[in-house]
Amino acid sequence: MSSNSSSSPSNLQSSSSNGSPSTDLPLKPLPGNYGLPLFGPIKDRLDYFYRQGKDTFFQTRIQEHQSTVFRTNMPPGPFISSNSNVIALLDAVSFPILFDTSKVQKLNVFVGTYMPSTALTGGYRVCAYLDPSEPKHALLKRLIFSILASLHDKFIPLFRNCLSELFVNLEDQFSDKGKVYFNTISEKMSFDFVFRLFCDQNPSDTHLGSKGSTMSDKWLFFQLAPLITLGLPKLLNFFEDLLLHTFPLPAFLVKSDYNKLYNAFYGSMASILDKAEQSGIKRNEACHNLVFMAGFNTYGGLKTLLPALIKWVGLAGEKLHRELCDEIRSIVRAEGGVTFSALEKMTLTKSVVYEALRIEPPVAFQYAKAKEDLVVHSHDAAFEIKKGEMIFGYQPFATKDPKIFEDPEEFVGHRFVGEGEKLLKYVYWSNGREIDDPAVENKQCPAKDLVVLLSRVMLVELFLRYDTFTIEAGMLLLGSSATFTSLTKATSI
Repeated sequence: MSSNSSSSPSNLQSSSSNGSPSTDLPLKPLPGNYGLPLFGPIKDRLDYFYRQGKDTFFQTRIQEHQSTVFRTNMPPGPFISSNSNVIALLDAVSFPILFDTSKVQKLNVFVGTYMPSTALTGGYRVCAYLDPSEPKHALLKRLIFSILASLHDKFIPLFRNCLSELFVNLEDQFSDKGKVYFNTISEKMSFDFVFRLFCDQNPSDTHLGSKGSTMSDKWLFFQLAPLITLGLPKLLNFFEDLLLHTFPLPAFLVKSDYNKLYNAFYGSMASILDKAEQSGIKRNEACHNLVFMAGFNTYGGLKTLLPALIKWVGLAGEKLHRELCDEIRSIVRAEGGVTFSALEKMTLTKSVVYEALRIEPPVAFQYAKAKEDLVVHSHDAAFEIKKGEMIFGYQPFATKDPKIFEDPEEFVGHRFVGEGEKLLKYVYWSNGREIDDPAVENKQCPAKDLVVLLSRVMLVELFLRYDTFTIEAGMLLLGSSATFTSLTKATSI
């Protein structure tokens, strides 16, 4: 790669159409290095998990290189990943190249520089790991779009019903204990909703009983363990690193749980699987894909998103709560209920959801490989990326870019109201920009709009019932924890 800062990028593909960089930025050599083979990736892995931690790992390298674009290694490295070398993009301007499937390839990079064993998904590479150039990608994504469209009318009433059960459970536990750990009841509610949505029956009426969310959690852990640290005492770091980050956990240990999940979905989705066969997808392949969509994408997303939403809204305080109560209750009264039309008119509620997605995206990482030689732009410079190089983005740094967002580390509920809506193009959480739409040709989450809808409904149901609440917040292996420490029931609706 040329390191001449006066080189012209005119013969290379530029990423400038994806952001708002100046086209006359100097072309600079990429800072950073990968270190010695084997030792460099292991050193960076130990820094990332144990010596520095995730955010400090990136921040120290930004300061060292005076650049938000640089070379580094990303976990897990040896021996799970065959190549952990990446070019990191840590600002809002360079980041969107990761979404441009005309310039980057998304083959087998859904979770990172490694791909979990297909033994965890019935022997199939499911849609999330396919590049849009693969014919099967279009077939599977069209099927998912079709299923979501057919279920559209169930989204709000079913989720409200599930939330009613959640709040009854919440109040019962609060009466007994004086505080309630939200994550546990949220996870059970989320799995019940997902199963009832796609299978049209309660999981408790199947052989899953009340264990569906626990089985799903174990299955998710086996796929994501190489990216996780358990927070054990320092003396145990070596053993944790060896167990989780050096060799894949054997898939047979979770096979029984996965088969139970698969059989429950397979036995409850006859009409959906009929539709899949008619479109040219094998029945069992379609079911494995739908289990992944329901269990990983939808349940896994809600598992991290809803506690984060409650955490940030709870910490925002009583003033925001009063404003949300006023907006939600007045519009629900005027519209005669909680409808799509009513939700669209709740500008503050929408902004609060977008702000939660901005400050703590439910998916933190994005990966892609350059299809051709590229030039990416940060705020300050242009950098050449060669064909075949792995590009990585840490979403929370891009969505908290201080050159885009004022007070980026603060939760500002009104951020996207009025003129603030223009900033939605910098909200990246769904493998795409918030202003973009999922399509067969891209890798944006097909349920993106459903996630936003469910988050709004959660806030609506919360503030129809309660005037305010307080939260104790914490961090988990993946995402945040939220514990209700006080609840004030609504005095008027």
